[in-house]
Amino acid sequence: MKNIILFILLGLFVSTNLFAQDEATEEKEKDKPVRFAWESGVLIDQQTSHIPTVKTLKMVIQHKFGPVENGHSDLWGIYAPAGNIRLGLNYVVANNVEIGWGISKRKMYNDFNAKWTIFEQTRKNQIPVFVTLYGNAAIEGSPEEDFGTEYQFSDRLSYFSQLIIGRKVTDGISLQAGISFSHANSVAPEYDHDRVGLHFNGRAKVSPQGAIIFNFDAPLKIDKISEQRPEWDNHPKPNLSFGYEVSTSTHAFQIYMGNSEGMLLQDIMMNNFNSTDFDNFAIGFTITRLWSF
Repeated sequence: MKNIILFILLGLFVSTNLFAQDEATEEKEKDKPVRFAWESGVLIDQQTSHIPTVKTLKMVIQHKFGPVENGHSDLWGIYAPAGNIRLGLNYVVANNVEIGWGISKRKMYNDFNAKWTIFEQTRKNQIPVFVTLYGNAAIEGSPEEDFGTEYQFSDRLSYFSQLIIGRKVTDGISLQAGISFSHANSVAPEYDHDRVGLHFNGRAKVSPQGAIIFNFDAPLKIDKISEQRPEWDNHPKPNLSFGYEVSTSTHAFQIYMGNSEGMLLQDIMMNNFNSTDFDNFAIGFTITRLWSF
């Protein structure tokens, strides 16, 4: 009888442990994030939830030519004197946490930025979306006389903060939306210091390494924070961009057309006065390169 009882207890112990292991394995599988919602942390002008592994260094090269309005006379803006370029370096300091620095030709900006993907979408939909916070602070390098007679160093500062929520909808389609707040310490009297914006971006794979990409940024008209109400004569225009992305495990190359001259997001949200008429569009490209240490 004792042997039978011991045998039953041993069987219960083994089965309980096996069940617990199966449950732990299942739970572990649920926690795995989806793969390759985005191939790069930058989508044209926008940020995505993508952050490489810890101790990864990322170089970002962004360039925009002049508008295509002059046609073949300046090779659709490629030879035009107008244009913008930004060079940036980012480093992943902790899991899903990235910091960076960059310089831009337009207004000679130095920007310092940080990004944190708080939640990652999981394969079993335990977490159905990814949630990311992004922010930067920029120092404008324009001559002092551009800021007026009462110049202070703080006049050079501007800021951008954003909440991004998105989802990998299918194996080939990823979408994200965001809300942002931009602030500039110094603006012309007819402009606003603050701007709230909405953002919508996406990517659709058409081959193992290629995808169609788009970006839309909309500055909002909010009376309670506006200094130009009710006329809205100097309200920024929406930013629309679309292009094609080619990527590998360490590179991403995006070529696109867009109607904004800026590259810093606060510059786009506060200072883009180009309409979406085709003549205002310019050719641009974004390159990212990763090194793991």
